[in-house]
Amino acid sequence: MSDCGFCKIVRNEKNSYCVYEDKIVKAFLDTNPWTRGHTLIIPKDHYADIFDIPEEELKWMIVITKRLATFYRKVFRGCDINIIQSNGKNAQQDIFHFHIHLVPRYKSDKQKIYLRINKNLKNDILSTFKKIKSEINKTKNPHQILIL
Repeated sequence: MSDCGFCKIVRNEKNSYCVYEDKIVKAFLDTNPWTRGHTLIIPKDHYADIFDIPEEELKWMIVITKRLATFYRKVFRGCDINIIQSNGKNAQQDIFHFHIHLVPRYKSDKQKIYLRINKNLKNDILSTFKKIKSEINKTKNPHQILIL
């Protein structure tokens, strides 16, 4: 997409602090970092979200994410890592080019990620489970529900 900021980074029309690049993936430091080393990993081709990206490219992105996370643990001396990925406005996706946040975490960073438990849904677990299982059981081969 011509006006996508991440696509401009891929085309080198916009500067970035690129830490890794191959034919499928580009990884660069986030210019609005949550912590030191906050990196964005993107596919070079434009895909809006996880529903759009081909599985083979997604698999390679996960491999690169793990390799960078492992490398960052050495670079940043045993930091912990958050890996964050959002899809759609309700999931707080704000840039609609698929991307993964790799966020090194430090004892002193004072960043918090809060997901609140919805106590109203605690009583709904059984009905949610039944709904999911019912849909799975409608398939010819329940073990292949993820094959589209």
